[in-house]
Amino acid sequence: MSTMHTTNTHPDGLPRSLILLLAIGAGVAVASLYYSQPMLEVIARDLRVPASAAGLLPMLNQLGYALGIALLAPLGDRYDRRRVILAKSALLALALLASAWAGGLTWLLAAGLATGLVATLAQDIVPAAAVLAPPAHRGRIVGTVMTGLLLGILLSRVASGLIAEHLGWRAVYLVATALVLGVGVAAWRALPAFAPTTQLGYGALLRSLGTLWKRHPALRRATLAQALLSVGFSAFWSTLAVMLAQPPLQLGSTVAGAFGLAGAVGAIAAPLAGRLADRRGPGFVTRAGAGLAVVSFASLALMPTLSVHGQLALLVVATIGFDLGVQATLVSHQTIYYGLDPDARSRLNAVFFTGVFIGMATGAALGAWALAQAGWMGVVGLAALTSLAALGVRLWPPMRGTGALNGRTDSASVRNGA
Repeated sequence: MSTMHTTNTHPDGLPRSLILLLAIGAGVAVASLYYSQPMLEVIARDLRVPASAAGLLPMLNQLGYALGIALLAPLGDRYDRRRVILAKSALLALALLASAWAGGLTWLLAAGLATGLVATLAQDIVPAAAVLAPPAHRGRIVGTVMTGLLLGILLSRVASGLIAEHLGWRAVYLVATALVLGVGVAAWRALPAFAPTTQLGYGALLRSLGTLWKRHPALRRATLAQALLSVGFSAFWSTLAVMLAQPPLQLGSTVAGAFGLAGAVGAIAAPLAGRLADRRGPGFVTRAGAGLAVVSFASLALMPTLSVHGQLALLVVATIGFDLGVQATLVSHQTIYYGLDPDARSRLNAVFFTGVFIGMATGAALGAWALAQAGWMGVVGLAALTSLAALGVRLWPPMRGTGALNGRTDSASVRNGA
C-alpha cells in the first residue's frame, strides 16, 4: 500500500491517517449499539409504549452483537478482511436507516437486532490493526484503536442524548447512517488487502471456536472475567436515563448522555493501561481494574444519604472509576489472548467478545429487572456483585497449560497472570 511509505508516518510504523481511520471506524461502528440508551424515554413517548418495552432495544442490540461476533467475526481469518469491513459498513448503514424509518416498536426492535449483528464491523477493525501493526508496537497501536472504540461507546450517549432532545430520536439514527457511510468510503480508499490465514470452510471455522475455547484456559478465564464486568457495566448504562428521569433528580436525556463524558476519561486512559500491562504484566492490571470497578459501584450505595448535588457528584466520580477499571481490564485481557495464536486472532476475538456481549445483553435485561424490583439500589447491588465475581476470577490462581503467550512457555504465562 502506497500510504505505508508516506512521510506522515507514526513512530510505530503506520501512517497516522490510517491509525486514525481505524480508531474512528471502530468507534463509529460500536457506537451504533449505544445510541438508544439515553433516549429510551424519548422513544417510549414517541411510540406510545411503556419505558420497560423500549428497554428491550439495548438488550437486542447487545444480543445481536453477540450473535454477530460468533457467526460473522471469524470470517476475518477466512476472507480478505478489507472486503468484510466494506460489506459490513454497507449493511450497518442500511440497518441504522431502517431504525430511523421504523414505524413502531416491533420494527425498531428488529432493526436493533440487525444493527447489533453488523456492528461487529468494530471487531473486524481491531484485528486488522493487530495485523497491520509492526510486532514491536502492536500493543500500543491496538490500544490506540481500542481508545477510539471505547470513546465511541461513551460519546455515542452524549451525542444521542443531545440530538434526541432537540431533533428527535430518528435524527440520531440518520446522523449515525451518514457516519458509517463516511467510514466505509474512507476504508475503501485507504485499507490494503489482507491475506486469509486459514482455508477452513464456514462450518469448520465456527467449530474451531470451540477448539480454541478448550485449548486455551487463559482465553476462558479472560472471557469469564470480562463478561461478569460487562453485566454491571451494561446494567448501569442501560438504566441510567430512566433513573435520572425519576425523582428526586428528574433530568432529561441530554444529562443522561452527558455522563458519557465522565466515562470517556476512563476510555482515554486505556493506552496507559496497556503500557502498565507491559511493565507489570496483564494479570496485575486485570486485578486492579476489577477491584476499581467493585469500589466504584459499591460507592453508589451512598447516594440515598446525599443531597441532589451530592448524588450527581458521586455518580460522576463513580462513572469515571468503573469505566477506567472495566476498560483497563479489557485492554489487558486483549494483550493476553491476542498472543495465544497469531493465525486465529479474529476467532480468538470472536470467542472473547461473544462472552463480553452476552454479558452486556444479560446486564441490560437484569438491570431493567433490578430497577423495577428494587429501584436504583438494586442496579447498584447487581453491578457491585458481578464486579466482585470478576475480581474473584482474576484472583483465582491461574492453571498451568494456558498456552503460549507471545512465544513464552506455559509457566511464563502463569507467572504473568494469564
